[in-house]
Amino acid sequence: MNARDHAAPSAGSAGPAGAPVDTLAAWPMLGTLVGFDTTSRESNLGLIEWVRDWLAHRGVAATPTYDDARRKANLFATIPAADGNANVGGIVLSGHTDVVPVDGQPWTTDPFVATPVGDRVHGRGVCDMKGFCATALALVPEFTARRLVRPLHIALSYDEEVGCLGVRRLIDDLVARDVRPAGCIVGEPTRMRPVVAHKGKRSWRCRVQGHEAHSSLAPRGVNAVEIACRMVTRLSDLAADYRDRGRRDAAYDVPYTTVHVGTIRGGTALNIVPREATFDFEVRHLPHDDPESVVDALRRDAAALLPAMHAVAPDTGFEIERLSTMPGFDTSGDTAIVALARSLAGDDAEVSKVSFGSEASRFHAAAIPSVVCGPGSIDQAHQPDEWIAVDQLARCESFVRRLADRLADPAR
Repeated sequence: MNARDHAAPSAGSAGPAGAPVDTLAAWPMLGTLVGFDTTSRESNLGLIEWVRDWLAHRGVAATPTYDDARRKANLFATIPAADGNANVGGIVLSGHTDVVPVDGQPWTTDPFVATPVGDRVHGRGVCDMKGFCATALALVPEFTARRLVRPLHIALSYDEEVGCLGVRRLIDDLVARDVRPAGCIVGEPTRMRPVVAHKGKRSWRCRVQGHEAHSSLAPRGVNAVEIACRMVTRLSDLAADYRDRGRRDAAYDVPYTTVHVGTIRGGTALNIVPREATFDFEVRHLPHDDPESVVDALRRDAAALLPAMHAVAPDTGFEIERLSTMPGFDTSGDTAIVALARSLAGDDAEVSKVSFGSEASRFHAAAIPSVVCGPGSIDQAHQPDEWIAVDQLARCESFVRRLADRLADPAR
């Protein structure tokens, strides 16, 4: 799959400080990365192979790790220290290459063209998180021109949006090759503020098996859609319980555990009592809350419905399966990687916690100290006309350049 040509910036496209978008080192790279449709259901190999070749032309080796079908891949690149050390004590700049779908969203610009609009850039993934990836890659020549004391690594992953799947293989490969970074900066959109914790997430799919009948004989059927709606209502009640009576942590942007139903499907025609219905739901939980309690409550309610269902048709019932698990992430605010991120962010950056998940939890679990810090806001992600402020991209470039200074001279 080829990338679309990135859009040329229009005259006057500038950030709040007046800097035109085309003065950013990352601007051409951002246009190229956005031009690859790397929606999670698609292959990301076009982007990965393009980046691998781009790095190779600049003398930087990169190692791919593939999924079982070799349809998707991670990429791990290293700029060694001047003494040849490529494995120990480096810093990882980590980003995912996949993006969420644009289906059904009312975009006013081409989602796969990075388009300047005033002091913003529109495009799928510009915020989440190709803006960070583009910045890290675009500044590679500045790292290779320095005599680094410690190595710099760039990690690009697949399938983050569907459960942080790809990064697991990337980390396994690092362990197998005895690559031991000192820390990892995951560039999810945080407005360039260091984030030291995020909620865990678990998701499930519930299937309701009803019994078909002609709608004029509705009592002779078991309406799977109606029963699914009753269960969704139960999840909504549980969400309200967490909101109104649950434990809270004010450091998070949403300070309590949330329960969310994202999709629901069922039925074939209005005059048929629906035989099947399916809905997907998730729990984004604080560290001290058990997400399994939500599923336990749902199963108890489902069991209470079964006698009436079986009285009509004994083959009716429920199935709840786990879809994904993303561990929570919580690191001490006084670790070396957090201190580094705060110093690079400047302005005495304060640390915070967020409700969305990230691959930081996977790196952290693999004994790679991590922090989340990247340009843009999660409010701008996953939306029609997803956007990022030019000023945020400029701040990210300053952040990465300060990292180059630090890796070349630890005293700075």
